[in-house]
Amino acid sequence: MRQLIIQVPRGHGKEVLAIAQEHQGIHLAQMEANSLDRALDLVILHISNRKVEGLLDQLEALTDVQITLAPSGVMALHPPANQAADQVTNVELRSPVEIFLSGLQSVGSWNGFLGYAALAGIVVWIGLYTNTAYLLTAAMLIAPFAGPAMNVALATARGDRKLLGRSLLRYFIALSVTIAVTAILSVVFQQAIATPQLLERSQVSAVAILLPLTAGAAGALNLVQSERSSLVSGAATGMLVAASLAPPAGVVGMSIAIGRWDMVTGGVFLLLLQLCGINLSASLLFRGVGLSTRGARYKRGKKIVFPIALLITIGAVVGLLIWQFNNPPNLERASLAQRANAEVYQVIEQDPSAQLVESDVRFTRSDISGQNTLLTVVYVQRSPDTAEPNETIRDRLTQTIQTRLIAQRINVTPLVNVTVLDPPNQS
Repeated sequence: MRQLIIQVPRGHGKEVLAIAQEHQGIHLAQMEANSLDRALDLVILHISNRKVEGLLDQLEALTDVQITLAPSGVMALHPPANQAADQVTNVELRSPVEIFLSGLQSVGSWNGFLGYAALAGIVVWIGLYTNTAYLLTAAMLIAPFAGPAMNVALATARGDRKLLGRSLLRYFIALSVTIAVTAILSVVFQQAIATPQLLERSQVSAVAILLPLTAGAAGALNLVQSERSSLVSGAATGMLVAASLAPPAGVVGMSIAIGRWDMVTGGVFLLLLQLCGINLSASLLFRGVGLSTRGARYKRGKKIVFPIALLITIGAVVGLLIWQFNNPPNLERASLAQRANAEVYQVIEQDPSAQLVESDVRFTRSDISGQNTLLTVVYVQRSPDTAEPNETIRDRLTQTIQTRLIAQRINVTPLVNVTVLDPPNQS
C-alpha cells in the first residue's frame, strides 16, 4: 500500500475523502492546516498500489491540489485484527505513475552522471589491463548506464519522444566518456598489445542476445515491484544492466588505442545489441503492467510512438543478429570455440589409443596472415594397452582434429598442438 498526503484549499477536504473512499482508501484522516499565505485542508490516506493511478486521475479535477506520494510501502493494519497476516502479505505491483516517476528520479545531474561514467572507465581499464576480474565487477557497480537504458524503455512504453531522445543522448554520451577514458589511458601507458582479459571480453557468443533481454526484464521488474516483494536489490539489477555495457565499452576504447579494429567491431556490436535487447524486453514488460501513453500527471505520450519505437527496436535486433550470423567467425568466437572444443572431445573419445587429459581451444590474434586462427592445445594420455609410439598417436590426432574443424565450415585456420603424456612407471 502507499501513503498519500493531499493538500487542497480549505473546504475541499471532504471531496478528497469521498474520492478516496471510492477507491477503497483506508485510515482516512482530515485536518486543518495553514501555509504561509492560505488556509488548507490536509488529508492523509492509505491506498492499494493498483488504485493509486485512478485516484490521482480523479484528484486532477480539484483546484490547486498538491500531492505527496510516499516512495516506500506501508503496512496499513485495520480491523478485523485476525486478518493482519493477510493484509501485510498482499503485496502488489507499483502503480504505473510511480513506476514512471521512479525511473525518472533515478537520473542524476550531468556532473555526477559523467563523473561516474569516467570513473567506471578508469576501473574497467585497470581490470582489463591488469587481468583483474573483480575490478570489472567494481566497474559494473559504479557505471551509470542502467538509468538511461531503463529510461529509454520507459519512454518507449509511454510514447514520450522527448524523454526517448534525452535518454538516448545520455546513454551514448556516457558510453563515449567511458570509451574515451579507456582509450586515453591505453595511450598514456603505451599499451601495445591486447591483454588476455581484453581478448576474453572481446569474444562474442552466439547467445549474446540473451544477456540484454534478461537484463532489461530484470531492471523493469525491479522498478515494477514493491520494495518488500522484491528479493533482489536495485543495485544488483543495475549491475546486471551495466554488466552488459561496461566491459564492451572498455574493450572498444582500448582496442581503438592499439589498432585492433576487429575487436572494436565486436565491442560496438555488443553495445548496440545491449541497448536494443534491454529496450525490447523492458518496454514490453512496462506495457504489460499498465504503462500507457496517457495517465495521471502524464499527458505527453503519443500513441503512435510506442509501435514505431518497438518496430525499430525489433528491426535493429533482427538486423544485428543477421550481421552476427552471416559473418562467421568474427561475432561468434566464444560459441565457435566451445563447438570446436566439443569436436576435440569427440575425436579423442573415438580413438582407443588415447584418453583426454585437457583441451584448450581459443581464437588468437586475427592479424596472422589475414586468417582466423583457432589455437587448439590438447593433452592426452596414451592408453595402457596401446603399442603405438607417441609420435604416431600425436600425428593421427592432429590430422583428425584439423580435418574435423575444417569440416565445420566456420572459416577458421585450426592450429593444433597435441601432446601425448605417459603415466609414471608403476614398476
